[in-house]
Amino acid sequence: MNATTPQQIMQRWQIVQGQLLPDLRQEIGSLTPKLEKLIHILEWARIEEFVRRSSYSTGRPPHELAWLANAFIAKVVLGLTTTVHLIERLSIDKALQRICGFPLHKTLPSASTFSRAFETFAKDKLAERTHETLIKKHFGDRLIGHISRDGTAIEARERPQKNNKEDTDKPKPKGRPRKDEKRPVKLNVSRQRTQCLEEMLKEISSYCNRGTKCNAQGYKHSWNGYKLHLDIADCGVPISALLSSAAMHDSRAAIPLSHISAARATNLYDLMDAAYCSIDLHEHSRELGHVPLIDHNPRGGKKEEFEPADAVRYRERSGAERANGRLKDEFGGRHIWVRGAVKVMSHLMFGILVLSVDQLLRLRQ
Repeated sequence: MNATTPQQIMQRWQIVQGQLLPDLRQEIGSLTPKLEKLIHILEWARIEEFVRRSSYSTGRPPHELAWLANAFIAKVVLGLTTTVHLIERLSIDKALQRICGFPLHKTLPSASTFSRAFETFAKDKLAERTHETLIKKHFGDRLIGHISRDGTAIEARERPQKNNKEDTDKPKPKGRPRKDEKRPVKLNVSRQRTQCLEEMLKEISSYCNRGTKCNAQGYKHSWNGYKLHLDIADCGVPISALLSSAAMHDSRAAIPLSHISAARATNLYDLMDAAYCSIDLHEHSRELGHVPLIDHNPRGGKKEEFEPADAVRYRERSGAERANGRLKDEFGGRHIWVRGAVKVMSHLMFGILVLSVDQLLRLRQ
């Protein structure tokens, strides 16, 4: 069912409000607004359907892993920063236990069990696969007006690594190389246009390092951690996401993100700020059948302004900043306690999944 149209959104909303919630109130008592919101998000995300059955004879059954996956969704919705806080809330809130699926007569899993389950979900890309299916289901047959592309700083609680010798964002040394010297190939946007998606993703660095970026006021901000790159639809729903090292330039993520988004939805305009100002990105966007609206970077020359109609469209790019802000303030993007790119991406994708469903639910208003 394409639940992005107002009639179908209201239809699904009434089913949950009129059938599911009354049954739960009769079983477990009154529900807070946050718990009602959690029920709606779990009903839309259906993350339990994407928990893969283990190929080993030992370990927790798939249905118990589904309870743990629902609990991590609840952690994001309720704004709980750590797994310890999640277990404490589950232990005193019987309604939350039943919503996540935990039987009341059984002891809750320990913190180490939650940690091992999260590691399994991260390696299996559970949140990523659930989000991809959600986007294809609700946007696969729709035409999106524009997609706003932007990168945001993700601070992590881990030691930054030094740049690898293979990090080819550094300028190429001058002069002829020695006979035994192997210089790395320079990774730039023009080279990405000749690669497939798998090759591009393989060359994108994802280790923790130190990055610096100018904020909206023009001041430089430095941090240790990563950088999250998002494609946001005109309705505020994230279409695709990519995690990289903090020091990687935003433009390096534009072409991979465009390929991922193109496989999930169809859009007309690509909106990007001056960090993406490049002839290669303009040409790549047109090759995909899109209209590039990229703020011009004069680089010491004269700045080129948008046409009046394009300027009105480009002002909608502020939706990318709003999505980044909501992800950090409301859905756990500012509290990263896990380490390593795989776990950090999984943590962020749980937040992106909840943000996507929340934006879809807002369309009912």
